[in-house]
Amino acid sequence: MGLQVAEAGLDHDEQDKAGEILQEIQEIRLLLNTDRHAEATARFEKSLEVMPTDVDTWSRAAILTGRAVIAWRLRQIPLALELAAEGWTDIDSEAPSGSRAAAAIGLLGYLLNGIGHMRAALPMLRQAVKTARQSGDSFELAVALQRLGGTLNFEAMDRPPAEALPMFTESRSVLAEGLTLQATARTRRTLLAAYGAALVGCGELSDGEKAGQATLDAGLSDGDRWSIGVGNWVLSRVRSQQDRLVEARTHASDAVAQAEMINDISLLQRFSADLADICARLDDSAGEAAALRCNVNARTAAMATMQEGLGQALEQRRFAIQAQRLATAAQEAAVRDPLTGLTNRLGLERTAPEVLAHAAATGATPWLIVIDVDWFKEINDDAGHAVGDSALREIAELLRGECRANDLVARWAGDEFIVLLVGEGRLGLVVAERIRASVDAHDWRSRLGAARRPTVSIGVASGRGSLEHLFAAADTALYLAKRNGRNRVEWPDLNQAMSPPR
Repeated sequence: MGLQVAEAGLDHDEQDKAGEILQEIQEIRLLLNTDRHAEATARFEKSLEVMPTDVDTWSRAAILTGRAVIAWRLRQIPLALELAAEGWTDIDSEAPSGSRAAAAIGLLGYLLNGIGHMRAALPMLRQAVKTARQSGDSFELAVALQRLGGTLNFEAMDRPPAEALPMFTESRSVLAEGLTLQATARTRRTLLAAYGAALVGCGELSDGEKAGQATLDAGLSDGDRWSIGVGNWVLSRVRSQQDRLVEARTHASDAVAQAEMINDISLLQRFSADLADICARLDDSAGEAAALRCNVNARTAAMATMQEGLGQALEQRRFAIQAQRLATAAQEAAVRDPLTGLTNRLGLERTAPEVLAHAAATGATPWLIVIDVDWFKEINDDAGHAVGDSALREIAELLRGECRANDLVARWAGDEFIVLLVGEGRLGLVVAERIRASVDAHDWRSRLGAARRPTVSIGVASGRGSLEHLFAAADTALYLAKRNGRNRVEWPDLNQAMSPPR
């Protein structure tokens, strides 16, 4: 009976903190079923303050999904969605194993069924049964079987008879197994209620009536309005099939009243729809109209809840996208030089291995060009650091202009720049000479005035190897360019340097 009838929870108290929290969740759900909403709300809000930091993944998932169910029952939709999403993420993180895993998966399936996401709910509830069975925990297996059987019942009721009977039959089988297992009185009651509905669906009215009456009696004894409502509903379905419609109407009316008192919208929809059908068969137009109004109101409330949930989900998705964009921007900022806008040293060190690996895989030649600004200290001393910074930005623009879009251009440190590119022939030397010539020919007067104009010395390295290997070779060539008079390009593999025309 899905969320509407699957009210069994974690029935045995584990002797640890997670077990205490899960027991608290179960107690809050029982408060809701006995029409003690204010107390349930207060205890739930207080319980949210506690989450052990050292619990295993499955205990945490069980706590999160259990709390999501409570939040949904209390119509705290944004919180329910947040808790369910977080719990679902934990559930997807590793293969399920143990009773806590069965509890977490079952609770999530139970919630998804209540939301109406049956496509995801049924496979999850079946997985919960499988996991509970493998764990050897009879308590959790009983709960898992009840959730699956109850969900199958409610799904069958909306199917044509030919499709419904196999679902009722499967439900009867899994619930009968659940009733043979060790469980608390509360779990046995929910199993019995769902079993009664399955028996009625299979046409076994006498046994279905016994199960429904037993559920009703137990509910009356304990003041459990959920059990009172479900017991009356099962009996109303028995009397309806026996054509004892006046009795059926009485039981269905009582079921609706109990669902209204515990504010269970899902139950209210089911019970009021059945009551309207019974009244129509009795030609009770006033009763039918009242039941239909109740059903419409329940559906309207359910739709409003779903719309609010969808709205909140959209908002959460929007916030997630915003956070993702901020994170991406932060990552980009971390590898971007704020002065020139070029990739910084960190960005170069992160990206270079991919460039070099691709070059090695394709047989292309990598080139590393190290560029150092000549006379930069004199520019800072003569014109000031602001002008020096302006000159560095201008050189960065000149570098961009002489390189291809996919070449990696970076500011290494201070007045030193690096270009990493891939190409055949002497492409690296050609690009290096273009850079040198572009800086040398640039009109610096508007930026530097009478201050000494900069030139660049360049060292080039090529061939297979790591970034560190190429940098060491290019740095040696740069030292040679400085020693040989600056404003030059040097490449150790050449017998003579490339230098400006005399």
